[in-house]
Amino acid sequence: MSTPQRMTFGLIVGTRGFFPEHLAKSGREEMLRVLGQAGIDVVALDPTQSRHGAVESHDEAKRCAELFRKHNDRIAGVIVSLPNFGDERAVADTLRLARLDVPVLVQATPDSPGQMTIAHRRDSFCGKMSVCNNLRQYAIPYSLTASHAVCPSTEEFRNDLDWFGGVCRVVKGLKNLRVGSIGARPAAFNTVRYSEKILESNGISVETLDLSEVLGRISRMKDNDDTAAQKLQAIEKYVPTNGIPKAALLKMAKLSAVVEQWMKSADVQVSAVQCWTSIEENLGVVPCTVMSMMSDQLLSSACEVDVCGTVSMHALQLASGTPSALLDWNNNYGDNPDKAVCFHCSNLPKHFFREVRMDFQEIIAGTLGKENTFGTCVGRVKSGAMTYARFSTDDEDGKVRGYLGTGAFTDDDLNTFGGAGVVEIPHLQRLLHYICENGFEHHVAANFSTVASVLNEAAVRYLGWPTYWHGRKEAATC
Repeated sequence: MSTPQRMTFGLIVGTRGFFPEHLAKSGREEMLRVLGQAGIDVVALDPTQSRHGAVESHDEAKRCAELFRKHNDRIAGVIVSLPNFGDERAVADTLRLARLDVPVLVQATPDSPGQMTIAHRRDSFCGKMSVCNNLRQYAIPYSLTASHAVCPSTEEFRNDLDWFGGVCRVVKGLKNLRVGSIGARPAAFNTVRYSEKILESNGISVETLDLSEVLGRISRMKDNDDTAAQKLQAIEKYVPTNGIPKAALLKMAKLSAVVEQWMKSADVQVSAVQCWTSIEENLGVVPCTVMSMMSDQLLSSACEVDVCGTVSMHALQLASGTPSALLDWNNNYGDNPDKAVCFHCSNLPKHFFREVRMDFQEIIAGTLGKENTFGTCVGRVKSGAMTYARFSTDDEDGKVRGYLGTGAFTDDDLNTFGGAGVVEIPHLQRLLHYICENGFEHHVAANFSTVASVLNEAAVRYLGWPTYWHGRKEAATC
């Protein structure tokens, strides 16, 4: 798996002259230390640019905004820190003038009961409300720490930072995302139709590649091509290939090489691939292992040209930093109303399996023959906490909409083929009713994580996507 990139936050330290200035100085230093320990780079005024490196006047707001604009390409989010009451106008003016369009986290440092004299009293508890009031007036979306007031050096605030970092990754990663759509939608899968225009209006572009071009490039690639040889080694290292014909493995290697070359040249980050059944008929393998390897490397890849499924996978991967899979809500599990079988043929990333091996695709083999369907990743999904999500385009409302929630993959017995696991989700029947009543697809993205609150915050507050959070409790972070 890839290592997540180091993040950069803008920092606005609010202060107000009626309150002790030394709190702004020490508060800024504490926040910088905490962010540095968390591996976060910071863009902030220093004490030579404003008093104590804080923001109080309109001139200081302009100065800070100019600094932020210079680093616009780096800043993924902004932290507003209030070591004392802070000047709400200066904070709001800074964000308006900076025009960053990134998530904002508002933090207030609590008072200590033994230090409530005029020399040490903060009143940040109150000032946070004024800052939030002004941000609302300025139509600037913002997020809150779990507790109204929290000390930066606590584990609780570190959890806030981790949560906010996930929100920032999702928002940044979905804006200006480029999705590779490889091949035509299978004729039998109306369910994965979507609107490119709605995605485009949300900053997500779709680049298409006809499958004939892929097959043509593969046919022209020599068996001893260096790139194909490297991909063949990578496939054999990635998954056990016992009993798989070398000719089939070489076809997969060439397919992997061609797709990777095109994705780089087209500057696309994720992909959705036609499978059923053109690749099997015209190339003689399934693309599952190739797609599994991409998803395992955080380059999410969905089958059946489910572009919105890819977007859903990528959103979860951005939130958690770990690979996502696209699954079918496929079967009931006995008579347990809160359990179901999630399945695909499969192209699940190796990250999802207890054990995995390469095999043939049993469903398609029934019509096209085993010899044309080698390349699936077969195994049982491991147990663990899961977050699931689905985002789709809604042509009637002209929006992206979605649902999400949490549950778990279990260790329940399951005797089937492909990649499959049993999931347990509280009040699952209510969720299934919601999916059917609102016409969502049978595909759902899943991730081994608990990032529903991260994804919901990013989708609803910053991307403007109406989202149903199944089983949501009254959230501390909103």
